[in-house]
Amino acid sequence: MKIVFLDSQTLPTPMARPAEASIWEECPATKDSEVINALAGAEVAITNKVKITRHHLEALPDLKLICVAATGYDCIDIESCRAHGVLVCNVPAYSSKSVSEHVIASIFQLYRHMPSYVAASQEWYASSHFCVHKAPMKDVAGSVLGIVGKGSIGGATANLAQAVGMKVVYADHKNATETRPGYVAFEEMLAQADVISLHCPLTALTKELIGEQEISKMKPGAFLINTARGGLLNEEAVIAGLKSGQLGGAALDVLQQEPPHVDAALIAFTHPGLFITPHVAWAGEASVDVLKETLLSNISAFVSGRPQNVVS
Repeated sequence: MKIVFLDSQTLPTPMARPAEASIWEECPATKDSEVINALAGAEVAITNKVKITRHHLEALPDLKLICVAATGYDCIDIESCRAHGVLVCNVPAYSSKSVSEHVIASIFQLYRHMPSYVAASQEWYASSHFCVHKAPMKDVAGSVLGIVGKGSIGGATANLAQAVGMKVVYADHKNATETRPGYVAFEEMLAQADVISLHCPLTALTKELIGEQEISKMKPGAFLINTARGGLLNEEAVIAGLKSGQLGGAALDVLQQEPPHVDAALIAFTHPGLFITPHVAWAGEASVDVLKETLLSNISAFVSGRPQNVVS
């Protein structure tokens, strides 16, 4: 069968050729206008972030399986796939270890002001003492981590946070009328947390989950971490919160538009407590290996008639 990877360059290391592929094509990056030509005659498509829509599906009668090289599958028109008899598989929970470690690393960077102290070493020679003091360094242990999203990544993050002495609270759905066991009300989490970390999917209900109103209800100087989807945040509200000091800092691995415009507001904005990384929290070596292995096994399972990790 013909198998095409639409955005193979999104993986940091190459993926092995699937055993089932008589034709194997790796497209480093595919534009929307190129999807139909790229997938012509293909039975299996692999995509990380390239969108596949009804328009594409109507022109691709041979397509039978879409393997999403990620856990989130918001790039796929699921309803249209159902209508056209195209199966969609994802790779659940592969990045839990990598993303949770990234979150904890971000927490320590925010609390300990690592970049400013690295810079301070360049003036150390002029100090009249054995040390150089800059921004106060807070203690991570004893602080409260509010987590939005109790899936595998949220759970892994909670385990690591508790291991370094943090108290963890899980936020229930925003505007929920009742609070489920094991959760606190969303607004209660906003008020309690010293750090908020987002681990929920981007849906119509979670779009701009954190905006001006939510930031105003956070502890003054609290930190915000987003490794999920950029659309969960109102970016202008984040900038305003950092400017006012209501937000003490933010570590963002995702933005609303990726890649961002060169003059995107958050990219252009400078603040000592703002750390932006280019959507790489998931990319630890072990997690990438699991991702590639699962993609291959998803294809094999489909061919054998026992599909796995099916989302539609």
